[in-house]
Amino acid sequence: MQSLKRLVTSRRLDSLLRCSRSLSSLPINYSADDLQDQVLVEGKASSRIAILNRPSALNALNTNISARLHELYASWENDPNVGFVVMKGSGRAFCAGGDIVALYHLINEGKIEECKDFFRTLYGFIYHLGTYLKPHVAILNGITMGGGAGISIPGTFRIATGRTVFATPETQIGFHPDAGASFHLSRLPGHLGEYLGLTGEKLSGAEMISCGLATHFSHTEKLPLIEEELGNLVTDDPSVIESTLEKYSDVAYPEKISALHRIEVLDKCFGLDTVEEIIDSMESEASATNDVWCNSTLKKLKQASPLSLKVSLRSIREGRFQTLDQCLVREYRMSLQGISKQISNDFCEGVRARVVDKDFAPEWEPPSLEKVSSDMVDQYFAPLSESETNLMLPTKQREAFN
Repeated sequence: MQSLKRLVTSRRLDSLLRCSRSLSSLPINYSADDLQDQVLVEGKASSRIAILNRPSALNALNTNISARLHELYASWENDPNVGFVVMKGSGRAFCAGGDIVALYHLINEGKIEECKDFFRTLYGFIYHLGTYLKPHVAILNGITMGGGAGISIPGTFRIATGRTVFATPETQIGFHPDAGASFHLSRLPGHLGEYLGLTGEKLSGAEMISCGLATHFSHTEKLPLIEEELGNLVTDDPSVIESTLEKYSDVAYPEKISALHRIEVLDKCFGLDTVEEIIDSMESEASATNDVWCNSTLKKLKQASPLSLKVSLRSIREGRFQTLDQCLVREYRMSLQGISKQISNDFCEGVRARVVDKDFAPEWEPPSLEKVSSDMVDQYFAPLSESETNLMLPTKQREAFN
């Protein structure tokens, strides 16, 4: 496993980045105590637990949470008394992703710099986790979407449960799968990544373990036992941690309706070169079989932003040949384009329609695939202007992995 290989790499770290970004991307004003409480910490024998603590917002990420996580993880990495780190969420979610409602309001208020700060801080933490020198365990007991996947999948171990719901639903809100999604989606079996990235379809915990997004599956009622045993461990050895997780692991199989049972059809359709070809192929399959899964997939594709579909397909395809840092740097450029409204207003319109007003009737711009020009898609991938600063990651101090 790549993550285990990098854990045994010894090197001296330079002074680690300690994020102190603006906190003004938060949707309301918080006191200092509230900000600290958004990430709770528990200390164990030789481990630390970071608990995402915005349960009323499904632990959605804001600038403060990402900065706090980065600060804590940097200090724990340098602390010889800390052998490994655990992350979990409070309430019914691990993490539902970025706080898109807060971003929506910031964009409409013209506070674009604060939006950029959100993406810089989040992506910086994701890279830190992806190059972390100590074992990491993410307990994905509940909703794990978008940025929630970004702050867990790059780590060493991911425990899925019967309550886990995974998705990258960004095309449904006029955005693109980000937070490292073009890296991990592109490395799934066959063209499953394209399917998940374009449709935003959900996966269960059983499906996550089957396709490799999770490393372990355990029934929810076993989590207290897992956490207790992990808390008693005095180790920094990933094999010892893995043995503990294996001890409480359960066998889980995807349900009959799962896309994983249709991987041959999925690969045939989602392996095609263009979104138009993918949809045409799916329509042929649906017409020939009247299969519920085919019809559901088509519905999801037709509900998504046409521009987002084309941008996301290219992003995942490019991610297949890039390292984690290259994916994050490119996704940062794409995210700035997505919030700029210079190409399209689809992100704000998608959030408005699906989360704010909840009329579920977004008016996409452009409204159809045929009206999405190559130039529009190319602009998402173009270098930033000279006045803009690229995402700066400490690649010389922390080597990225393939």
